Amino acid sequence: MGAAPGRLLDALLQFLNMRYISTRGATPPLSFQDAVLTGLAPDGGLLLPEALPSFADRLNDWRALPFPELAVEVFARFADDIPRARIEEIVRSAYATFRHPEVVPLVDLGRLQVMELFHGPTLAFKDVALQVLGRLFEHIVTARGTRLNVLCATSGDTGSAAIAGIRGRAGMGVFVLYPEGRTSALQELQMTTVPDENVHCIAIDGTFDDCQRIVKAIFNDLDFKAKHGLGAANSVNWARVLAQTAYYLHGALRFDEPVSFSVPTGNFGNILAGYLARAMGAPIDRLVLGTNDNDILARFFQTGVYSVGETRRTISPSMDIQVASNFERFVYYRLGCDPAALQAFMTTFAAEGVARIDGGVPEDEGILATAVDEPATMAAMSELYARSGYVVDPHTAVGVAAASRFPEYQPMICLAAAHPAKFPESVDRAVGEAVARHALLDGLAGKPQRKTLLPPDLETVQAFIAPRAGEA
Repeated sequence: MGAAPGRLLDALLQFLNMRYISTRGATPPLSFQDAVLTGLAPDGGLLLPEALPSFADRLNDWRALPFPELAVEVFARFADDIPRARIEEIVRSAYATFRHPEVVPLVDLGRLQVMELFHGPTLAFKDVALQVLGRLFEHIVTARGTRLNVLCATSGDTGSAAIAGIRGRAGMGVFVLYPEGRTSALQELQMTTVPDENVHCIAIDGTFDDCQRIVKAIFNDLDFKAKHGLGAANSVNWARVLAQTAYYLHGALRFDEPVSFSVPTGNFGNILAGYLARAMGAPIDRLVLGTNDNDILARFFQTGVYSVGETRRTISPSMDIQVASNFERFVYYRLGCDPAALQAFMTTFAAEGVARIDGGVPEDEGILATAVDEPATMAAMSELYARSGYVVDPHTAVGVAAASRFPEYQPMICLAAAHPAKFPESVDRAVGEAVARHALLDGLAGKPQRKTLLPPDLETVQAFIAPRAGEA
């Protein structure tokens, strides 16, 4: 009997290099390793595979795999310029840092399943990708004998997860911009109490969108980026999204029927991973997109109009975002992978603060969207605890509330974004008891902090980075 089609495809892919292209079409195709180091494309776009492979014929083989082994299979299909044995080392080492033997366990709450993504070093879902990404960075810079300085903006959890993935690694530094006073106190402590000399925390006197704007402007200064060896750890980095597709596959393969996911959404990276997993054959029915009061994405998926508003402060601060950096990748696919059409959309949005897609988003894209306000978020935490004794953080509560609005889609998995102990004030207030605690976070109290407060000014931030990054 001949080899199965999937095996033949795998054999063929060994001789074909997967290439990565920019959504804006003006960057020459890159290898996986170059795409990881590049982060934001030189033309200002986001990198994506030239073509998405199909996982459909491998799903039965993968169904019984533990999560780390499934993640190896996913990375092996995309990182074809890294030996498989090295990918296995990187992925297994990354997930050995997690505190749960299943890494991303599913909790059965009856009509709702919760996938806990917060068992990593910083108790947030960002660890799933950034523990891998830090090791990928180290592999590449060591092999090439170069230096890398990772630059990222964070609304809360990305910063500490990036720091945890990079701190103390040879040939690497990390610069994290975050909005002063707009993360939770514990989120800030997780960043600013890290003593490693290669870690630099920059508190910006503004919003997360200011931080993201500055980071994007720095990456668009190609001379500055090259001189100081800057790379990205935000979800603009393709490897971040790739790592997240693995847990969608893992969750979907736990069931014998197509499953839906409810995803608390701010920067669109997490739900984009689900969208791509679905496109590659994962048995996913619907993706429920839940925003907080910063509802630009919910409004777009309901109307086809992408219109920026004022950033509102909420009890789910990691989602207090108006301009979602990963949204460009979705628009690229929605516009038929046409760089010119994508460029026109983004140019219009940058100039006018509003852009639209004719016809909106059709049902077969699989995305349902809803905005969850603060009272509904508090109610979701309270009701879930009263019903089952289960505690969720405010971001996950947005996903729980969003899922409840689409009861016809079963089974439904809600992605748990962070451990509730990261947001003790709002969690304890919602459930009426002091339940939001974790020893890892309790140990941060009283530790010395290191941070620099800067205005939301590009040149000032560059002047801070330059002498501390050195030259690549």
